[in-house]
Amino acid sequence: MAEDTNEPKKESTPEDESVETALQEEADDEAESSEAAEGSEAAEGEPKKKVRSKKTKVVRRRKSKKEKERPLTGAVRLAVESGKVEFGSRTASAKAKLFVVAGNAQPKVKSHVLSMAKASDIPVLEFEGTSMELGSVCGKPFPVSVLSVYDEGSSNIMELAKKK
Repeated sequence: MAEDTNEPKKESTPEDESVETALQEEADDEAESSEAAEGSEAAEGEPKKKVRSKKTKVVRRRKSKKEKERPLTGAVRLAVESGKVEFGSRTASAKAKLFVVAGNAQPKVKSHVLSMAKASDIPVLEFEGTSMELGSVCGKPFPVSVLSVYDEGSSNIMELAKKK
């Protein structure tokens, strides 16, 4: 009778067994819920497809005082989400329809954008906040000194440019 005594035997405690059974039950519950969500339309032998509902809710929120005071912030956000824009002074080109320049942009950057806009007859809007605020309005985690708008999408940013 030769027993291998190199490895110590693990004794299973009631706590270990209860944890294992709890994990197994959770896995079984998840499998059952995903099968129920998939529907019973798939026949046996066919792979089941996941069915996802594509309901999009439009959540309207109240505008803060700053947003009421600055209509440009909402227009910029909507232009970034629905239109075609580029960030930065190096990417600014004469094909843009509009430039938005941050209030604290460097004078060299401002003069470069203003000269390009004047030569191509492109309107320029000055954002009243800092480049970090303009970046956060655009939904970016970095400062944005110049925003070039090529297509405004569903925003009213071009109307704001005509007013000024």
